[in-house]
Amino acid sequence: MSQTRDQPYHVVHKLPPGDSPYVRAKHVQLVEKDPEAAIVLFWKAINAGDRVDSALKDMAVVLKQQDRVDEAVEAIKSFRHLCSKQAQESLDNVLIDLYKGNLGWAYMQKGNYTSAEVVYRKAQLIDPDANKACNLSHCLIKQARYTEARSVLEDVLLGKLSGSTETKTINRVKELLQELEPWQSIPPSLTTKKSSLEDAFLEGLDDLMNQWTPYRSRRLPIFEEISPFRDQLAC
Repeated sequence: MSQTRDQPYHVVHKLPPGDSPYVRAKHVQLVEKDPEAAIVLFWKAINAGDRVDSALKDMAVVLKQQDRVDEAVEAIKSFRHLCSKQAQESLDNVLIDLYKGNLGWAYMQKGNYTSAEVVYRKAQLIDPDANKACNLSHCLIKQARYTEARSVLEDVLLGKLSGSTETKTINRVKELLQELEPWQSIPPSLTTKKSSLEDAFLEGLDDLMNQWTPYRSRRLPIFEEISPFRDQLAC
């Protein structure tokens, strides 16, 4: 019998032991791979006071993966006071990643691909994933830096990043590769350039982040259901 078969089920699937609301949420997220159901179960864990630190962070991550960044930001802002002091720094890191995702997208919508590139590169250092890699590649394509764009996509194609195997991501990669096809025969020296604005932007990015206000958030209906638990703690 293999070593894997000898191990308990929760160890094989990298799940916490037990049958609490948080454990059920992780099972749905990691084993059943149902993000929408996992989100509901994570807020139930928060409402029940079950591993609130982990439940809030995990729910925010899943919301981000579903392109529901505003809801993830709202969740952390609304319920971080329920978490321990030890969890506050990691929650700050999650918020930074969420804010920069929004900021990068805002720059892209304005056609400022140089600034968007810098945001996505810095965000990838905090929490790399396939979605941000695709956005970064898109920014590079818009700057005619095709060799760099393809290099960024290679990590996604090799499955090195979180979310690389999701259908939405695979379709996005195919679209980006189609954009790159006409430029494959161009020498790398003609498709790689460095923006002189990048260093200046990096220096001012932290100050800019302090002033950044994300898009108006949509409050999750579940927030109202969690409120009673929060009120009980305040008593």
